[in-house]
Amino acid sequence: MKREDFNNILKSMALLSQLGLSIIMPMLICIALCWYLNAQKGVGMWIYIVGFFFGIGASFMTAYKFYLSEIQKEKKENKKKKKRVSFNKHT
Repeated sequence: MKREDFNNILKSMALLSQLGLSIIMPMLICIALCWYLNAQKGVGMWIYIVGFFFGIGASFMTAYKFYLSEIQKEKKENKKKKKRVSFNKHT
């Protein structure tokens, strides 16, 4: 296995784990907030449903922003690869 392949595999695994954390953390934060509201303030069990939907919305939004940032990085890398340095411009 070449070093470049190994680096690409590690980069892909890091992106995948970052995406997974970006999806699960907003959900866990919303559920934890619902637990706090239910335990301390006595709001009621219905708050978990609201928190679940807010958590899903936040997860999708975070994943979408992550996707857009990765697409933007890839476009920049492709532009750098396409640019060739030349000292004369013969067409």
